[in-house]
Amino acid sequence: MGIEEISFNIILNGGNARSLAMEAIELAKADDYEAAEKKLEEANEELGKAHRAQTDLIQGEARGEKTEIRLLLIHAQDHLMNAMTVLDLGREIVALHQKIN
Repeated sequence: MGIEEISFNIILNGGNARSLAMEAIELAKADDYEAAEKKLEEANEELGKAHRAQTDLIQGEARGEKTEIRLLLIHAQDHLMNAMTVLDLGREIVALHQKIN
């Protein structure tokens, strides 16, 4: 698998994770906590896929494999880090909505 395909997979799965986390927040705002938790689980699964792709790249580099650093890969890393942050905050926001209500 080439660096472009890996990058696009990270972008796709990271974007999916972020979107699902945002959906969970909206569901919590509507007091549908069961559905919100399900969305957070789905988001975590998508994030795991993106993170595994990133980990494969890191492990390859540790083995001495050269990775061509391209703007697309940097963009993918941005997507992944953003998704991780939104998922963490999404969990907290859902929990706060449950506590308040």
